[in-house]
Amino acid sequence: MSLKAKREKRAKLIADMGGILDAAETEERELTDEEIASYDGMKEGIAALDAAIARLEEQESLQASLAEPEPTVASRQAPSPARAPGDPARREFESLGEFIATVVGNPNDQRLSSLYNEDAFGAERAEQRMDTGAAGGFAVPTQFRGTLMEVSPQEARIRPRAMPIEAGDPPDSAITMPALDQTGATPDNVYGGVTVNWTAEGGSSSESDADLREIKLEPQELVGHVKLTNKLLRNWQASSSVIERLLRGAVISAEDFAFLSGNGVGKPLGVIPSGAAYAVNRGTSSQIHTADIDAMAARILMRGGTPVWLASQSVLPQLQSLRNEIGSPPTGDGALIWDPDKRDRDNNQTLKGYPILWNERSPQLGSKGDLVLADLSYYLVKDGSGPFVAASEHVDFTNNKTTIKIVWNVDGQPWLTEPFKQEGGYQVSPFVVLDVPAA
Repeated sequence: MSLKAKREKRAKLIADMGGILDAAETEERELTDEEIASYDGMKEGIAALDAAIARLEEQESLQASLAEPEPTVASRQAPSPARAPGDPARREFESLGEFIATVVGNPNDQRLSSLYNEDAFGAERAEQRMDTGAAGGFAVPTQFRGTLMEVSPQEARIRPRAMPIEAGDPPDSAITMPALDQTGATPDNVYGGVTVNWTAEGGSSSESDADLREIKLEPQELVGHVKLTNKLLRNWQASSSVIERLLRGAVISAEDFAFLSGNGVGKPLGVIPSGAAYAVNRGTSSQIHTADIDAMAARILMRGGTPVWLASQSVLPQLQSLRNEIGSPPTGDGALIWDPDKRDRDNNQTLKGYPILWNERSPQLGSKGDLVLADLSYYLVKDGSGPFVAASEHVDFTNNKTTIKIVWNVDGQPWLTEPFKQEGGYQVSPFVVLDVPAA
């Protein structure tokens, strides 16, 4: 099967998998056993195709390299041969790997210039220049931005489940979001000061005003560095997937950590340290008991959202040993409450009916936030400009390596400022954090 045919087959499998999930979502049901088996089979087929495609791409690259002399540093920095203005081949990059290899080896390439600086007639658009190499790098083309920033729920924990706010224009400017002030006495606090009164016919009703707070989001700059061998960069056709994975991993790691634990100073305000989080003190230091889990589930905001557990893998032995501790049979018979085989539609293990997302950026067992129950739709993510890519050979010149710098701007914080009381006076939050024992 040709490389093109394999890519087409892969695309069809992805579409078929989406069809299975869409059908179940439309019918508001879980996947059937047959659908799960079919879905898993197609996922295995994609993995096999990915490996085959990578081999074919590598072979093509190796064969192409036999016909070309290895470029010197001088030749890699020389301007590209002149092409006819408007030549599509000189305005597009085949992949993110080729774009980065061009930024490293030939920053004067016509594609970089025409992509950012010229309109359809070849006239320079000085007011829209994006090739700020000296100031921070070349802006990643729009068609590749999704490769780095639009991560899937399987790759990142918070961004895909948060409420996104578009970058806007200018993209790095601060934005102020209105948020209901749900502090104060119940029941008026629940809907931000809006009160409802029963009124007799012809009677007068009292006025009420909505109390609003302001939440300010201002994208902050993040900078990541990745070192790549020059040989890997020259062979960009075969190494493109490796380069994409490294850069995407840097983006995911930095954002997920900040969205969860950031202190809000020059970076996002994370879920754990935010004032919106409701802290549940565990009963025993460095332990998780059934009572802790029950207390957390009792404090989560239940308004039709989709809460998830964010858990450090270090708590796994604790969860596996959880047993019914209170009451009489069958609820308090000492049976294990952890069922590792019970999974949701996305194949995530569940606890108390909520999916568990193992998170390598969560604090370790015994620390505040080693276990979090959160409805992440109440977390705001505001993107800014970028990502931008720049490169330097000077740091590791003698080691034949190039340092790739990726820069982007983002901010995030919860939509609430603190937990709030329901009409009955009971306090809840969309972010429930397991804390250390009470003093």
